[in-house]
Amino acid sequence: MEELGQINEIDKAILRRLSENARVPFSTVAKELGISNTMVHQRVNKLRQIGVIEKATFRFNPKALGYTTEAITRIDVANAKFIPQIVRELEKIPEVIECSNISGKYALLVKVMSRDNSHLRDVLYGKIHDLEGVIGTDTNISFETSFQKNIALL
Repeated sequence: MEELGQINEIDKAILRRLSENARVPFSTVAKELGISNTMVHQRVNKLRQIGVIEKATFRFNPKALGYTTEAITRIDVANAKFIPQIVRELEKIPEVIECSNISGKYALLVKVMSRDNSHLRDVLYGKIHDLEGVIGTDTNISFETSFQKNIALL
């Protein structure tokens, strides 16, 4: 990744606008910022190339799709050598929407979306606990996600 010093105020303004709505036309961004459409395209391409913008995607509302139970699950593994394979297998489980390798007693932290508590139990005991190297989990149900946001642009 390039030096973060190469991200200027125009880049930050573009990023702020795109974080509000990734589908806003570049021509609208250009007009709002008082720059050319070409410059917006060039700056966005540069930000993609240096890894600041990873991808533009839609964010689904899980509850609107029937996934009413959100859980945070910590996974205890028998040995660190199992982690890469466990991560590959977790990625295949549709209900597991996020996975982080963490420090401490547990090796992995996953976010699980399920239709209800019974479905969550099925995911935990029928999918996650069955993975080779998994010796246990510790799960907390989230009542709601209060907010999600991008990292601040300093």
